[in-house]
Amino acid sequence: MLLLPKGLSKGEKEIGNAMCSVDASVGVSPTSHPQLTSLLETLSDTLIFLDPSATIYYASTRAAAMLGTSKQKLQGGTLWQGAPHLVGTALYQAVTTAIHTQESLAITYRCPITQNWLRVRLLPTHGGVLLFFQKGKEPVRLSDALPQSEQRYRSLLESFTDGIVILTPEGLIIDINQHPLVVAQVSREEVIGRPMVDFPTWKSAPVAQKQLRAAIARASGGETVHFEVRLYPQAEHYRDLALVIIPHHADNQRIEYLTCVGLEVTERKQAEEEWRVLLDVLPHFVWVMRPDGSPSYQNRRWRDYTTVAVEDDQGIDGWSHWIHPDDRQRVLETWQAAVQSGNPYEVQHRLLEGETGTYRWYLTRGVPRKDQQGVIWQWVRTCTNVDELKEVETALYQSRERMRTLMDSNIIGIFISRDDEIIEANNTFLRMTGYSQEDLRQGNMDWFRMTHPDSFTRTQQAQQELTQHQTLLPYEKEYVCKDGSRLPVLVCAVAFPFDPSQNICFVLDNSARKELELRKENFLSMASHELKTPLTAIKMRLQLARVRLLKQGLGEAATMLSRAEEPVHLLDRLIGELLDVSKLQAGKLDYLYEPVDMEALVYEIAETTQLMSTTHTIVVHGSAPGTVIGDKGRLEQVFINLISNAIAYSPDANTVDIDLHATSEAVTVSVRDYGIGIPQGQREKIFERFYRAFDLSQRAVPGLGMGLTIAQEIVTQHGGTITVQSEEGKGSTFQVTLPLERPTS
Repeated sequence: MLLLPKGLSKGEKEIGNAMCSVDASVGVSPTSHPQLTSLLETLSDTLIFLDPSATIYYASTRAAAMLGTSKQKLQGGTLWQGAPHLVGTALYQAVTTAIHTQESLAITYRCPITQNWLRVRLLPTHGGVLLFFQKGKEPVRLSDALPQSEQRYRSLLESFTDGIVILTPEGLIIDINQHPLVVAQVSREEVIGRPMVDFPTWKSAPVAQKQLRAAIARASGGETVHFEVRLYPQAEHYRDLALVIIPHHADNQRIEYLTCVGLEVTERKQAEEEWRVLLDVLPHFVWVMRPDGSPSYQNRRWRDYTTVAVEDDQGIDGWSHWIHPDDRQRVLETWQAAVQSGNPYEVQHRLLEGETGTYRWYLTRGVPRKDQQGVIWQWVRTCTNVDELKEVETALYQSRERMRTLMDSNIIGIFISRDDEIIEANNTFLRMTGYSQEDLRQGNMDWFRMTHPDSFTRTQQAQQELTQHQTLLPYEKEYVCKDGSRLPVLVCAVAFPFDPSQNICFVLDNSARKELELRKENFLSMASHELKTPLTAIKMRLQLARVRLLKQGLGEAATMLSRAEEPVHLLDRLIGELLDVSKLQAGKLDYLYEPVDMEALVYEIAETTQLMSTTHTIVVHGSAPGTVIGDKGRLEQVFINLISNAIAYSPDANTVDIDLHATSEAVTVSVRDYGIGIPQGQREKIFERFYRAFDLSQRAVPGLGMGLTIAQEIVTQHGGTITVQSEEGKGSTFQVTLPLERPTS
């Protein structure tokens, strides 16, 4: 049954009676009864109908006009979001009370935004509650209009120097004081009826949002929740808040609303952070401990050393188990004696390092802090590393032993020099060079005078490198032994930091490797010459046989025979590379210099190569007028190699592009393919002898890995450069730049 309050107008009573006549089992709503809707629109009052969740189910035309919106926009939203400028704690309490008690009531309150007095009558129905709004008049006496508790509430809310927010149990804002609005630079209407977690200053701090959601959930369950957060009202400005959310119960013990109070603690937090930063940068371990020995603070240095989180290192056992088992009992006894006497203490012991699992020696000092009555309320304890001196002593001893072991080596020659004079050397170096300990004592060993004249220039460069960088990378040179013989060696050196005039040099006998290289070069040269003669005869016979077959009209047989010439040409190329390698290593790669038309040469090479390639189209772009002074055959060898490689390493492509470009100084030829590309780590190595970029897809590509080495040597001898740009899966571009012949004046 609907209980109608006294003082209702005739129309309001008709509405109430109409609603009472509706069957409660099917509920009631104005939109489901056209006659009722018409009746509602005739009222002079502003009317809003809410369902049990405080969602606006119907709003009269007058209500929409009063709220400055349309009926359609109002319906479906909550009262708190649809009419934020009307919402206050008094209205919220009245609505929730009417919904839960199903009792009619009336309130008069001042609108927080407009400051107008409003009289609201609330009529519960089976489908929700009807709200009748009328403009009210300010009572003659304020104490008659507002209960004393309401006056205290409003005074407290607006005089609070920090933030205070009234929330629904679901976390919607129903009232808020001015301080947080000013900080966030928003109006009250923008936030009333919306979740507090969506308040602008909270939206900029996702971690704080998560904390707030959890706190509201706990407070809605009846718990008073304390927590601290950091908010960012502006991009580079933050505020630290200490908050408490208090639930308020109705008479039936349900949670009616929540009060959230925030106290700014930014200065205190900054002071704490400065203090902690200071302790964190100290090279010592620092604990602040309770009287029972359990830590209340541990600096970062200790946490980094143990690699254990703070929460896992609590209680007296939390720090004592890091002490070496042999020292633990002694340390605990010292600690207990200090607790009993109340005096400072210090003790040396070993501590386990969490990451490495090793123990280091530390000196621990503890100082008690006492109150005015002399009772200890805190201990401050520090740990200082005293292991370094022992480590230095151990390192010096081990260094001497390592040095002695090196000096006694029978594989590596080692000597120490001051300026040019050798002042100490191991027996291996003396044996290598034919000198004796007596020669060493008499100062007859000068490493610069012992250097062969062919190595003077490189040795001077090495000495400058050593002076500049205090270290010398290995390089090859030759010493002149005491008997006048030449000794190929590999040398590296390091300058002593305490005396840069002294160096320690390591010398490796390189004669065996040099001899092996010479034998290899001789073998390659001999094998190449021996293979060249029969191969030339095979080529001539194949060509002769193919010509005769064509004359006899046996074209198919001639074609098959021409295919046999392809591996012969490949073999001829490989043998030619071997010959060039042997000449290259001997410094005897011959050149016949003459004027060369580079544009004509490139077009000629492209045309010839196209005749032999059935898989790729070779396209030449641009022009390069000008003459290069060079060996035409050698230059032809360079570009044939680059084009052949472009074809071989782009099996899935069908084009090789050659770009010509010339300036007044030089001509540039670029050969580009669209193949597998060269990995980043291999690009600097592809010009090395016998090096081939490895890839499973390249196993079928024949070659010795010498083509690019020879090409680079030829280009260098012509005063030019060769470079490569490549991207895996997109191909490579080799660029050759050669100087043009300068016109004579």
